[in-house]
Amino acid sequence: MSLLSARQKDDLLSATNDGRHKAVLDYLHANNFHKAYDAFKEETGLNPDPNAQYTGLLEKKWTSVIRLQKKILDLETRNAALQEEVSMTPAQRSSSQVDWLPRSPAKHVLTGHRSSITRVAFHPVFSLLASGSEDTSVKIWDWETGEFERTLKSHTKSVSDVDFDSKGNFLGVSCSLDLTIKLWDTNNDYKMIRNYYGHDHSVSTVRFIPGDDSIISASRDKTLRVWDVASGQCVKTIHGHSEWVRYVVPSDDGKLYASASDDHTARVWNAQTAVTKAELRGHEKNVESVTFVPVTSYKAISELVDLGGPERLKSPGLLVVTTSRDKTIMLWDAATGQHLKTFTGHDDWVRCVVFHPNGKHMISASDDKTLKIWELSSGRCTKTVDAHEHFVTCIAWGRATTKGPTVNGAPEKAEERRINVLATGSVDQMVKVWAP
Repeated sequence: MSLLSARQKDDLLSATNDGRHKAVLDYLHANNFHKAYDAFKEETGLNPDPNAQYTGLLEKKWTSVIRLQKKILDLETRNAALQEEVSMTPAQRSSSQVDWLPRSPAKHVLTGHRSSITRVAFHPVFSLLASGSEDTSVKIWDWETGEFERTLKSHTKSVSDVDFDSKGNFLGVSCSLDLTIKLWDTNNDYKMIRNYYGHDHSVSTVRFIPGDDSIISASRDKTLRVWDVASGQCVKTIHGHSEWVRYVVPSDDGKLYASASDDHTARVWNAQTAVTKAELRGHEKNVESVTFVPVTSYKAISELVDLGGPERLKSPGLLVVTTSRDKTIMLWDAATGQHLKTFTGHDDWVRCVVFHPNGKHMISASDDKTLKIWELSSGRCTKTVDAHEHFVTCIAWGRATTKGPTVNGAPEKAEERRINVLATGSVDQMVKVWAP
């Protein structure tokens, strides 16, 4: 916006030589350029009036010009980026913006569930998104178009989690308060092909373990269970928590599990021995989720806290992040159980987090209806997105990859990148898709 009123513009552009000279004299006098002022005054024979309408006008005009030049440059840069974006397919567009961060409004708002959304999960290959809900159903959507694909019905109570295997052959699993875990075949019209029975109470979370031969689940019966996918048999039961186990995830290499519980703790487990490797104590209320920090984020976090030597920064499962009803997010050393950092800023329960593929940011979802974007190198919240009309219960980052821009026109050198797409679910019964 210009600093000059319409009258000031007219005065400056249409002014007589005397008016322009007086503006210059006023500037010289105001900035204590006495010799230049006296010389110019003698040359022009003018005596400026300190109360005249042109007082300070020259300096304002210069400031306005500089601001306009900067705005023009910014608009030209933005225009070039938009022209390039328009020429791309949706998948190419999502992958091209390496540092893209979600902003309002969402690309798609997916409606159809009749109760709260509990979990969202992306297909690892195709542009498909699964959502689980307290309405006992799982729905499949095309996240690129925002179109509804199908509803999966078999559970008799609230669906608490959904997960695809690494190849997308199965919506691998869904779990429910009906005490069951179900396996769905994505290549056979999403036919439900197997039930897993064994938990004595509501099943909270289910995840494929790397390799896809096993799954791990967490339950209100205070246990974790490992299942053989093919046979449906429970091959391991893990005890340790004293209350409802809300969440469980395997590390990227499958050597560790991390769990979160209503007993105010999280635990890191040796996957082979089922022995607790570290107990994470520090939250004042129930721990809602636990997430292993990806290796790509270690570099940024090492600017925030000391993580040790470079060799240590190559190992998956080095760090975990927990979220809690105490409104905080905590960063931990998974090997020692040492608390490294607390992230504060949310005004209500923090449900879960995801990490940006660029390794620089973490995004959290909360009952305060927002997403917060955290800069990992500083630990600061750099952006807050008003995401939903009610509690934000879940968040997921797209798993599919695509080729990035070619290098000197050579497609064989094109870098493979994860597609930039984020999904959130809420008690407002909506699933939102956030993408460039």
